[in-house]
Amino acid sequence: MDKQRDFVLRTIEERSVKFVRLWFTDVVGTLKSVAIAPAEVEGAFTEGIGFDGSAIEGLSRTFESDLLAFPDPSTFQTLPWRGDIDPTGRMFCDITTPDGVPAVADPRNVLKRTLERAADRGFTFYTHPEIEFYLLRSSKYGEDGPQPVDSAGYFDNVPGGTAHDFRRRSVRMLEDLGISVEFSHHEAGPGQNEIDLRYADALTTADNIMTFRTVVKEVAIEQGVYATFMPKPFSQYPGSGMHTHLSLFEGDANAFYEPGAQYQLSKIGRQFIAGLLKHANEISAVTNQFVNSYKRLWGGDEAPSFICWGHNNRSALVRVPLYKPNKGQSARVEYRAIDSAANPYLAFSLLLAAGMKGIEEGYELPPEAEDDVWALTDSERRALGYSPLPASLDHAIEYMETSELVAETLGEQVFNYVLANKRAEWRDYRSQVTPFELQRNLEIL
Repeated sequence: MDKQRDFVLRTIEERSVKFVRLWFTDVVGTLKSVAIAPAEVEGAFTEGIGFDGSAIEGLSRTFESDLLAFPDPSTFQTLPWRGDIDPTGRMFCDITTPDGVPAVADPRNVLKRTLERAADRGFTFYTHPEIEFYLLRSSKYGEDGPQPVDSAGYFDNVPGGTAHDFRRRSVRMLEDLGISVEFSHHEAGPGQNEIDLRYADALTTADNIMTFRTVVKEVAIEQGVYATFMPKPFSQYPGSGMHTHLSLFEGDANAFYEPGAQYQLSKIGRQFIAGLLKHANEISAVTNQFVNSYKRLWGGDEAPSFICWGHNNRSALVRVPLYKPNKGQSARVEYRAIDSAANPYLAFSLLLAAGMKGIEEGYELPPEAEDDVWALTDSERRALGYSPLPASLDHAIEYMETSELVAETLGEQVFNYVLANKRAEWRDYRSQVTPFELQRNLEIL
């Protein structure tokens, strides 16, 4: 840690960094930032930076509002979009109380706690997200709704197009920040893009996702367009998911890999999937935390709506990707419900906790889904045991309210705040009168 701190202080001096931004998130996953002068960084490492936690969504209660942000020197990077004008660095922070105890409502700390519990059983958790988003002409929208920047489709190459230049600039910027990108391409919707980050441990990935969203927004502004991670901004086009590949390692060995087993998937891997399926409904209010999230889940296209798993089956909630010969280390499972607007710290915590519960309790994996689940009738799905995911945020809240797994993983304060926040969102949504109702009913009733 001392070496990392020394490296940060030396880099700040050598690169003439003028400001250092300290980053953390609230419980919903909104990025928070405070900028400090370079002269304050050394003190921030040892004493933290004080702030009013009660002013941040769900981070502390009013009577215990004083909190400290301690920068993590291993996360230091200079922000490439600042260029040579007032060079700026950033570090993610761990939040503590004034007496040095980790703040129970800090999402980063929730993930750290969950990872430590897995580590106690000998496991390291790795994640690899495929992040989708839309590029729009503007954040403003008129009678026709938001306007995408192009009319291209899946994997389309648009020479000289906004999305093409945008992805190239974004990927270069991410690489400058030490974030490795595996793929980038145009997605199925007009103006929709996908950038896949290379796999890393879950804490690094969560930090990378928060940085990624900021990079994408900054590059969009730079190019005169607007980026949104809203799960379903268009009713007629696909939603934006964040399909996430998950794997557990025991030391250097992939715990999901077993040569000769069906799909080379080990017993641990099968139990992990069983945990994801059993607890999918309970964790939905976090993996899909907005009213709009359920428009994506039930809007067709490639979003999963039913709880099942399959080998290379993109209609299933959990997919076991095609096995590559001689690549046992890449054995993994893909969770397809999570969307691009989730708080990655809390979502990864619950995915890991659900999978670990399957391992600890020895859950049995049900038969796989071999058919296109969307093409089946309701009665066929019922006969096969494919239960639906929550149809709306209020259904997800009902499942979460009674979940011991979610309460234990998030901790009492985060659990109660997320529920309060989601209830308020549903209440506000339920009370509105929508254009759909007016168009359908106003004249004829």
